[in-house]
Amino acid sequence: MLDPDRPALILAPMEGVTDAPMRAVMGESGAFTSAVSEFLRVSHSVLSPAVVRRHVPELLAGGRTPTGLPVQVQLLGGDPGRVAASAAVTHAAGAAAIDLNFGCPAPTVNRHDGGATLLKHPHRIRAIVAAVRAALPCSVPVSAKLRLGWDSVGPVDENAAMAAEGGASWITIHARTRTQGYAPPVYWDRIGRVRERLGIPVVANGDIRTLDDFRRCRDETGCRHFMIGRGALADPRLPRRVAAALGLMPPDPDAGRPIDWPAELRRLADRMSAAVAGRPDRVVHRLKQWLSLAARFGTFAGFDAVKRAATVGELFAGLVGRPPEPDGRRRPAEVPAADGCCTAGW
Repeated sequence: MLDPDRPALILAPMEGVTDAPMRAVMGESGAFTSAVSEFLRVSHSVLSPAVVRRHVPELLAGGRTPTGLPVQVQLLGGDPGRVAASAAVTHAAGAAAIDLNFGCPAPTVNRHDGGATLLKHPHRIRAIVAAVRAALPCSVPVSAKLRLGWDSVGPVDENAAMAAEGGASWITIHARTRTQGYAPPVYWDRIGRVRERLGIPVVANGDIRTLDDFRRCRDETGCRHFMIGRGALADPRLPRRVAAALGLMPPDPDAGRPIDWPAELRRLADRMSAAVAGRPDRVVHRLKQWLSLAARFGTFAGFDAVKRAATVGELFAGLVGRPPEPDGRRRPAEVPAADGCCTAGW
């Protein structure tokens, strides 16, 4: 799913945000090479095919969104046997590639032996990756998602080496520690050091919110493969700009125009309505969640006009006459983050 010899732009998994409808919307631009699903948690039992397909409905359509974007399935868990067995089930359910989450910083996940807590145990990372690798055909790639460490950046060297030794085809590194959560700064240079010595592709991730951010990340890491999430939602034009800079598509002719938020939201509303028939409250919640992210991390300036909307119609009415967006300048957030465990792009 990741070609080592070709640049790539991957849509990050963001728990409770980049679900199947959002993956379809994000895939419409053609900018992304692939997407990674929100994590499927493997706790006390092996996952069932029904659970896997419900969580990642793209598996019922060849592992692609309705807009053609390939989706890799992410698993999270600390028991090598159960994670490996779940990976085998997931592959049988239609997954063409498996990603393993060693980066989620959510306290609940970490207390239950998942996500970033494994960063404190490099040999367990190797064991889990190796068990999953052994449970799958050689043609099915296995990748791993890491942070730099639990409370310091140094452990990324050993953890990345252990993932590679276990058989990972590539790794993604979020350039923060677990204790940082999503607070600044990011340490892109540490990703570059790992890439230089590892011998497998490294995907750079963390705080790529503008084209200038992408360029600095590329310069500091030397990477050819990148993952973005929060930046893509805050500015839906960003993926096309980055993809153009990577040579994956022509320059975006609309790059200098204001974001057409009603059009962006309508695409998600249509896909959400089909996915949650009879639950319009869920649709309006997701639209407000997206605008909240755009207000907090982008330049959207009209969230106050829509945050109390009770229906989709009220929300779209509130968008009419909202203040113009500053030209590329980030504005201080006025709303809380729509967090959750956002495992890669946050």
